[in-house]
Amino acid sequence: MSADTFTTAMFLITAVIAAGVLISAIFPVFYQMTGTFSSAGHAADQQLRTNIQIVLDVAYYYNNMNPNIEKIWIKNTGSRQIGASEIAQADVFCGDAGNFARMTYGASSSNYWISNTGAFANQQVWAPGETLEVDCYPSTITSTTNQVYFQFVLPDGISTSDQFSVTDTTS
Repeated sequence: MSADTFTTAMFLITAVIAAGVLISAIFPVFYQMTGTFSSAGHAADQQLRTNIQIVLDVAYYYNNMNPNIEKIWIKNTGSRQIGASEIAQADVFCGDAGNFARMTYGASSSNYWISNTGAFANQQVWAPGETLEVDCYPSTITSTTNQVYFQFVLPDGISTSDQFSVTDTTS
């Protein structure tokens, strides 16, 4: 009888130790998953609240007298503010429809773009309802170009694009 009690006690102690080991192994995984789900939820929320739309676009060919330019106005139609640093980190592609390139942010010799934040430059954010002017200086626009392409991609993957005609200012 005491052997049965001793055996039962040993099994009970072993079960308690095994449960403790199992809990100490699983708890950190659950804690880490909570953080992962939380950050994924935040990223999804940011993407759902971000939306941009091209309002107007125009491209000019200046017959090699001035740099050729694409001027694009983009409206923040989402519900969140977009920081100036996100604008500077955006990917911009523009040029001939069949021969476009990724532009570099800031003034350089060719294939670059700049943003004209205008009225909201002091706040350092692109608020909902405000319009951003993007000026691209691609090296591929020629007087024979029929269509040009433009795409603006924010760091979180939200993008807008358009294909449009060139205005020839040589005549």
